[in-house]
Amino acid sequence: MSNQIDHGSLPATGKTNGGQHGRLPWRLLGMVMFALSLFLLLGASTTSAASQTIPTISIVSVVTDQTVTIQTHNYPLGQIFTVRMNYMGTAGLGGEVVGSFDSSRGDGTATYAIPNFLKGQQQVAIRLDSARGYYSFNWFWNNTISSSGNTGGQPPVSPGYVGIPTFSIVSVATDTSVTILTNNFPANQLFDVTMGLMYTQGIGGIKVGEINSGAGGAIQQTFNIPAELRGQARIAIRAQTRHANPFYAYNWFWNNTTGGNTGGTGGIPPVTPPVTGIPTIKICQVVRDSSVQFQTANYPANMNFTVTMGAMGTQGLLGFPTGTFNSGSGGTARFSMPIPDGVKGFNQIAIRAQGSPYFSYNWFWNTTTSADFCSG
Repeated sequence: MSNQIDHGSLPATGKTNGGQHGRLPWRLLGMVMFALSLFLLLGASTTSAASQTIPTISIVSVVTDQTVTIQTHNYPLGQIFTVRMNYMGTAGLGGEVVGSFDSSRGDGTATYAIPNFLKGQQQVAIRLDSARGYYSFNWFWNNTISSSGNTGGQPPVSPGYVGIPTFSIVSVATDTSVTILTNNFPANQLFDVTMGLMYTQGIGGIKVGEINSGAGGAIQQTFNIPAELRGQARIAIRAQTRHANPFYAYNWFWNNTTGGNTGGTGGIPPVTPPVTGIPTIKICQVVRDSSVQFQTANYPANMNFTVTMGAMGTQGLLGFPTGTFNSGSGGTARFSMPIPDGVKGFNQIAIRAQGSPYFSYNWFWNTTTSADFCSG
């Protein structure tokens, strides 16, 4: 009955998908090279079976809006995993911390309370991360069940439907509200409406309301822009049902006051000085679990950027906000940001600077460095 996939990972390799590569401190690099040489001398026969497996979790039972019980599989020994829950589709990234799991005795079961902001959600994502880079995630139906395997509960039955739901932007009041017009929405469905940073498609965003599709088709509705997104030049917005194989639609809008139907985006893009090349950030220095200094390059002038940090592999998307900066005259500048509580203890941390439409990201080892990699 399961239509769900367990996901997990061995520690990340240190590769990044964009921006500059983080640098290992020379002392740590030497230790890594020594360990690699020793491994080659001893041969692959010394590799433990556990290191070749991927940790996963399955769902044992659920009490609606109260708790979920999980079972771990192939977990490495002697590690503490932070447990988070978040909206469906987020893989638990950036979610609320609901507890921890100690793998000192290997695999086992554990029960965690469903946080208030997810009560009423039909599906919930759950994720476990260790400071050494191991992780796994899954999701569950928020229905009371027991011994159900991986999912539990039954998806609601949806009527037949043809086509794809979409919506356009009708008007925007800067930092206040946005009005949307749906098209081809299925009948008798409840959509959660979320807003988030640009490029997130609204996934894991801040819930701003609901749409009850009633007879379906075209519905015009207005939603308030949350305080956390005020000041953003562009905002992503999403409408999604809560059941399996959900109906969803997403769009984005310029956070400028507009009127009348704008055909999907709304507003006029702000005038930005020309930029040649791609803005990047380089990691300069790190104080473990305290702060990171970075240097920008090729940044546009006079733009505000929000800095977020998250788990390795996320590019900082849906991460924990840690500060803002203004690019001033643009080009190259140096900034320092505190490491937020949500990623303290992680060995590798993703960092992102998001303006609109410019952004850059990188990652760094959460290890105190003695050298300044941006000097000279």
